[in-house]
Amino acid sequence: MKENVSGLSLQEVEERRRQGQGEGKTESITKKTSQIIYENIVTLFNFLNFLIAGLLFAAGAYSNMLFIAIIICNICIGIFQELKAKKLVDELSILNRPSVKVIREGKEVQIELDEIVKDDLMVLESGNQICNDAAVAEGNLEVNESLLTGESDPIIKEKESELYSGSFVISGKAYARVTHVGEENYAAKLASEVKKEKKVASELLGSMRKVTKFTSFFILPLGILLFLEAYFLRNTPADTAIVSTSAALLGMLPKGLVLLISVSLAAGVIRLAKMKILVQNIYSLETLAHVDTICLDKTGTITDGNLKVRRVIPMSDFNQGEIEALVKSYMAASDDNNATFQALKEQFAPETVYLPSHKISFSSKRKWGSVSFQEAGTIFVGAPERLLGELPENLEQEMEKGHRVIVIGYTGSGWDHEESLPENRIQPVYAVVLEDTIRKNARETLDFFRKEGVDVKVISGDHVKTVSMIAKRAGLNRWADALDMSALEGKIDYDRICRDFAVFARVTPKQKQELVKAMKRQGHKVAMTGDGVNDLLALREADCSIAVADGSDASRQISQIVLMDSDFTNLPQVVMEGRKVVHNVTRTAGVFFIKTIYSVLASLFCLVSNVPFPFIPIQITLIDAFVEAFPSFVTILESDTRRIQGTFLKTALLKAMPYGVTAALMIAQISWMAPFTEPQRQTVMYLLLIFISAAAVIRSCIPFTKLRIGICTLMIIGITGSLIVLPGLFEIAPITFSMGVFAAAEAFGTVAAVALFEMIRNGIFGRNYGKRTELPV
Repeated sequence: MKENVSGLSLQEVEERRRQGQGEGKTESITKKTSQIIYENIVTLFNFLNFLIAGLLFAAGAYSNMLFIAIIICNICIGIFQELKAKKLVDELSILNRPSVKVIREGKEVQIELDEIVKDDLMVLESGNQICNDAAVAEGNLEVNESLLTGESDPIIKEKESELYSGSFVISGKAYARVTHVGEENYAAKLASEVKKEKKVASELLGSMRKVTKFTSFFILPLGILLFLEAYFLRNTPADTAIVSTSAALLGMLPKGLVLLISVSLAAGVIRLAKMKILVQNIYSLETLAHVDTICLDKTGTITDGNLKVRRVIPMSDFNQGEIEALVKSYMAASDDNNATFQALKEQFAPETVYLPSHKISFSSKRKWGSVSFQEAGTIFVGAPERLLGELPENLEQEMEKGHRVIVIGYTGSGWDHEESLPENRIQPVYAVVLEDTIRKNARETLDFFRKEGVDVKVISGDHVKTVSMIAKRAGLNRWADALDMSALEGKIDYDRICRDFAVFARVTPKQKQELVKAMKRQGHKVAMTGDGVNDLLALREADCSIAVADGSDASRQISQIVLMDSDFTNLPQVVMEGRKVVHNVTRTAGVFFIKTIYSVLASLFCLVSNVPFPFIPIQITLIDAFVEAFPSFVTILESDTRRIQGTFLKTALLKAMPYGVTAALMIAQISWMAPFTEPQRQTVMYLLLIFISAAAVIRSCIPFTKLRIGICTLMIIGITGSLIVLPGLFEIAPITFSMGVFAAAEAFGTVAAVALFEMIRNGIFGRNYGKRTELPV
């Protein structure tokens, strides 16, 4: 073994480890388990609910604490889903984690990646992944750096050339001295730029946070004032005052809606998991449903990274049987295994008909390779410009179309000169036209996005002609609007080029990020797909980041959605699932916000009038269960995949407004005018509240289906049966004839009031204020 390729001794390895020059365990970019648990538990929404539960517990009102089960379920769903996703991504990283062959004590040994140290001598051969930055000490390699640069063309690496972690060896063999370990590696430095946690761009999550933040301004001061008023002005016992005040505050927090959103998203995530699509954060499912611009990489996304032979063009009058036997013998003898040779070997099935006498491996630097056979001549495989000189018109046309052309030639004698070709002695026998393999259903996928109003951009590090032709074959309408980013000089106007072009070639990692930023500045919701370290900055910047499973560890860990089968044509399924969730939640959200509206208004009325809040927590929980939760959770099974329009919060609040305001006015009117005892007034108010809430659900089920009719029927049976069977638990007073007549009259009045407020709402905002769904409350 040569001096400059002798490896480290075991003593030198230990010395470097003591100096902190060992690889060590790679830090994952995914959230830690403790962080996931913390983020799902420690929220303002949970704090307010647990605070109210704590007060009820202190007052001994245990039956009124059933609502806390909803909060716990919501927490558990969020934690379970994120932990499951983290486990799958981490396991995938471990499974894909390669071992490394190094030279130690003068011998080749296989070690785990975290055992490597600085100055270790790696043995690199075709198919190996380069896991650490290194410098070639001896030998030559052809390296694919597409995961780092986005360019799929092989790079020649000779002695003293730098090798970067995250790239792959296509052909050749070399010894390389490790120059960087751990966080000093090039790929690790790129990954470190994106370690800061990315906030999920979820309209549903953001809306619920706005509602919680808004109601939190009311909850604490109103809660304190209502309690003090009851305790000091009305001389109500402390425990009774706490129960009454808690009911007012609980109604302001849409607990059921938060759980509905979580369950709906979780159901969609489970359905996608069966399609091998991993959603790391359940709100990411909804995010992609809102995307109006999606950026696709070429290599590994639109194409599957493989080449296929499009046609074989004979170029001589040689006996086809003999020439084909020689070509098959070449394929059997060749050690080359890049995408080009894999396609050639599939076309010309390797078979040892002639025994090889000398081999020259294919090199991208010289653009040819050869195999000589005993007394049978030599087969050459190479680029047309090297083997032919002047290109025939038909081959030039093929290359103009973005195809790759390989020429197979023959000479009757042997050849062993690696630096030159025989002059005027190579007879071309075949021209092989190859093309990138477009993923199955790619055209249908791009057509789906076009019909759904989603603008598709193709961003790649490859040559502009190649990327443009791939986009054309995949079915992109604007394939001709292509731009070579490497040709731009000075300050780039990213806003302009994002509007004018749909295909971007020779793009650097930083330029990808700037393109995404520009699209977001223009008001677009942007999704970015990627597989390599070169995509990390853009993935972090995008509203929704999508990685493929056979890409880099960092891209999988940072992305919100991982395509486990690495097929971007499954993305429409994610969009459809997200739409189902958004439409179903929006259609029923109005029912949940009714309670928030009347709770705030009724609490203000009670405070001004010095009267107790008319309901208790267990009564509110009954409405939560049968009027809000049951209908909403059953209808998440429905499928509505229309394009999303409008905004969730505005639509839901405007739907709820007529019912919430009517309920508050009903409470005020009965508190002042009803000629009944306090328990009787509260019973009448509660029954009317059920009537108003149930009417909202029934209205939301128009147009009726068998499922919706069944839901409404079971809702009425469930809540009526509960009141009949357990009137004491829900503190329902016996209903007299006069109470019944009064309640019936009030019911007609509430219907008229709702209709009036709907007319006012439609007059102000128009009848199409909630374009998101055609099913108004």
